[in-house]
Amino acid sequence: MSQILRLAIVDPNDATRAELKTLLVGSEIVWLEAECSRYEFFLDVVRESNPDIAVVSVDAGSRQALELIRKIQSEYPSVIVLAASPTTDGQTILGAMRAGAKEFLPIPITKEELDTTLLRVGGSILASGNGRTRSCEIIAIAGATGGVGSTSIAVNLAAILCDQPGNSVVLLDLDLALGDADVFLDAIPEYTLADVTLNTSRLDLQLLKKTLTKHSSGLYLLSRPVELQEAQHIRPDGISKVIGLLKNSFTHVIIDLSKSYTNIDMAALQVATDVILVTQLDLPCLRNVVRLLVSFEEFDPLPSKTHVIVNRAGLGAGQISPKKATEILGREIFAQIPNDYRTMVEVRNNGVSLIEHAPKAAITVALRDLLAKLSQSEVPKGDAENAASVAPVSGWKKFWPGSRT
Repeated sequence: MSQILRLAIVDPNDATRAELKTLLVGSEIVWLEAECSRYEFFLDVVRESNPDIAVVSVDAGSRQALELIRKIQSEYPSVIVLAASPTTDGQTILGAMRAGAKEFLPIPITKEELDTTLLRVGGSILASGNGRTRSCEIIAIAGATGGVGSTSIAVNLAAILCDQPGNSVVLLDLDLALGDADVFLDAIPEYTLADVTLNTSRLDLQLLKKTLTKHSSGLYLLSRPVELQEAQHIRPDGISKVIGLLKNSFTHVIIDLSKSYTNIDMAALQVATDVILVTQLDLPCLRNVVRLLVSFEEFDPLPSKTHVIVNRAGLGAGQISPKKATEILGREIFAQIPNDYRTMVEVRNNGVSLIEHAPKAAITVALRDLLAKLSQSEVPKGDAENAASVAPVSGWKKFWPGSRT
């Protein structure tokens, strides 16, 4: 868990407020708790949100803003007040400081300058351990090829996490062309990823949740675009901003990737806490796993946080043995999910999760165990790098004619 500072901001100017919000998105040290566009309502916002820091926009000669700073300092002395303004003349700065502002933020301001200021004024809160705690696990589910069941695993892992007290979980469908997480949840989203990525500067916690689709289980879904053409407007930087917002709003973010490994997928993989690479025990899948593991070496620390799991274990004739698969991959198989076609078809067709429909089934238990193992997994970086950089290459060579012994 990391210590964070909770912020509330007030600025009647939509443009400068949006600019400041954009800088705060994805920050590891702050959480934008609330925003306000009217000075007269901000004291109520401070009382309800109880922030560590209040940012007040001060225009030149804005008596109302200066009076607001005085009232915050008088009524909520524990709240650190920062003044922000595009006007940086001496009189404006002096007036804000005399009113009780701890620091003055010039607008525009770079992210580095903002982080430095926030650490300076809020460092004592973080150092004392009195900051709020925030923990978010970002789990990306990737498939070695299409049809291996990665979406089934993503949806049901999310549902199992959502069933545990204290968790708030969102599922992000990044298969922009053919994603079907909404089908698994029997949901008809009103808003999609395309709507969110085009409006990241306007999003806050409350607005973000309004754009998500909520399942009866409590799980939130951010679905892929409806029209194929909409996917063309989604960019990696937009996805990073969305994930940053989700990270600030939920305890768990589950990402169902496409099988194309586009720049958007790679952006998600790099910010993920853990990556689950789903395969089956057949030659084409295992070949792709080795290719992916070799490619991941270029994106440190991606290899060390990638876990290979076998889906539909025990499927029957034609499967390579787990022992042989381990030799080919050059690493241990992290977990195996048993084959249970009938149960999976039932939950998919009824738009319910395994934890609702078959909580005691072997496949549900295996997914529970996977999450438990994932939370306990700590792979030493050096060992992971050695495994990824040496063993997979030798495994890869076994697929080529003349390389078998």
